[in-house]
Amino acid sequence: MNAYRAKPLKYPWPPMLYLTSILTAILAGRIAALAPIPSPHPLLLPSIGFAIALIAVTLDIWAVRTLMERQTPVLDSGCARYLVTCGPFRYSRNPIYLGYTLFTVALGLMSGNSWFFVAALVSLAATRLLAIPSEERHLEARFGFDYEHYRKRTRRWF
Repeated sequence: MNAYRAKPLKYPWPPMLYLTSILTAILAGRIAALAPIPSPHPLLLPSIGFAIALIAVTLDIWAVRTLMERQTPVLDSGCARYLVTCGPFRYSRNPIYLGYTLFTVALGLMSGNSWFFVAALVSLAATRLLAIPSEERHLEARFGFDYEHYRKRTRRWF
């Protein structure tokens, strides 16, 4: 594949997809609340949600820092300069999207709004369909065999 043809995305879809789904979940929760999430203790689910949110934010910060240290664009609309396979990218090919998804789930647990779980699934599916194929074509065109080897040994999510 020609590296010129396999350009990165022109628009950073994933952050906007997740932001839109979070705002939609908030609105949907106000208009048509789903059944509440059962919990044996009133603080259990918010506490679990808070812990997941901390993990998600930490994962995103680690991933962004790793990209910046390697002088690689954080937004998927920039052309990759290096194939980053260290830090969280050692364990997941998409740690930032994983962090976004975990954070959306955490918001659902903290707020008790079940629409956040729907939002997380929809955003994950949309990211998988709209952003990831283009990113993977771009990385394969730029880094060839190195990217193929990385893709074979590193899972997409975890």
